[in-house]
Amino acid sequence: MNRAPRSRHFQIRPARRSDAAAICRNNLALARVSEGLSLGRTAARRGAARALSDRRKGFYLLAEAAGRVVGQLFVTREWSDWHAAEYWWIQSVYVRPAYRRAGVFAALLSEVRRLARKDGSVRSLRLYVHEKNRPARAAYASLGFQATRYRILETEIGCIE
Repeated sequence: MNRAPRSRHFQIRPARRSDAAAICRNNLALARVSEGLSLGRTAARRGAARALSDRRKGFYLLAEAAGRVVGQLFVTREWSDWHAAEYWWIQSVYVRPAYRRAGVFAALLSEVRRLARKDGSVRSLRLYVHEKNRPARAAYASLGFQATRYRILETEIGCIE
């Protein structure tokens, strides 16, 4: 098991195309831990690479310590015609186990909030969490997220695995 360095100092930065492999590894671990899913490595690698090459799909922020990616999140945008504003959705939140409860997600979220305020068209930040992922739900609640009146529903199209 890799142990975190004594120092838990980290920096927050935008992801670069060269971070695709680290993001892919984190997304595979995230799916396994949060929902018990085994994602296909090829699709996960392709998804990270496409997101990094097309900012319209969203953007990743990374937490880095000692030259290693120790946390991440992905932000996508949703336009609200009712409010003439955007909702930013926070997705793919992952913090390496040795860095959990060390403020990594709080720092990533702080940077997202700063960017949203700077943007000026963001109404709120939203995220979804698997109902059985209690540690994540507790972390989000501690940082000001609360349940809304809305439930997320979906219907699968099935054209992409």
